[in-house]
Amino acid sequence: MITDNVKNANLYKNLGPRFQRAIEYIEQTDLAALPVGRYELDGKNLYALIQEYASKLPGAGKWEAHRNYIDLQYIVQGAERMGYAMLKRLQMGAYDPAKDFQALSGEGDFVTLQSGDFMLLWPNDGHMPGMAVAESTPVKKAVVKIAIG
Repeated sequence: MITDNVKNANLYKNLGPRFQRAIEYIEQTDLAALPVGRYELDGKNLYALIQEYASKLPGAGKWEAHRNYIDLQYIVQGAERMGYAMLKRLQMGAYDPAKDFQALSGEGDFVTLQSGDFMLLWPNDGHMPGMAVAESTPVKKAVVKIAIG
């Protein structure tokens, strides 16, 4: 897991060409103006999901991980708390291969992400996105899915 601000995004472009393209996408695209939806950047290898939602109150969050994608979760507007735990510290639930969604349970730590902040999450990173900082508020987020391999 890596957490940083878009001002420092250049530090991560050398992780590979897909990372470079993902970072350039969040740097160069007016994400605030994009409607909710999926945006193809390189087919199944790289795509962005633009999301808008009300952050969740405690007890409403779900732990998850992904086997085939690295997430670049970027806060466009608003703020949220992101749960994080190493996968080995969580209990595995059902895996949905069609959605690349690994359900998890257990306990972890939380980081507050504000507008301009991002988190990179690998398959060994359990996470609980979309949690409220203090109370439920609107959030706009871009999740760039970076295929592994």
